[in-house]
Amino acid sequence: MTKKRVRSVPIYVWVRPDELEVIRERMAEAGIRNMSAYIRKMALGGYVLHVDLEPVKELVSLQRRCANNLNQAAIHANSYGGLYPDELKRLQKDYADLWGPLSDLLAQLAAIVTM
Repeated sequence: MTKKRVRSVPIYVWVRPDELEVIRERMAEAGIRNMSAYIRKMALGGYVLHVDLEPVKELVSLQRRCANNLNQAAIHANSYGGLYPDELKRLQKDYADLWGPLSDLLAQLAAIVTM
């Protein structure tokens, strides 16, 4: 039994070698490896949005470290009865360092989405 194709109508497009190279470069920029998917996306939607999430990964890593520090501080407070003032200041600085860039990044992502 052969599975029926979802897309059953082929479209053929002829390009010059230099145009093919530009298409491949743009596919790479968009992170798309399937040429058919890329051309279909461009023809139907007009653009492909590729967002570099590396800053988000860095912020998630920072958030994990801050959460770990907070957990350790909570264990210390529950086991030994409190935190030292310099530990609290360091935790507050870590959270301030996290929320500033996170707020900026969210504003940038919101600007991209509303384009």
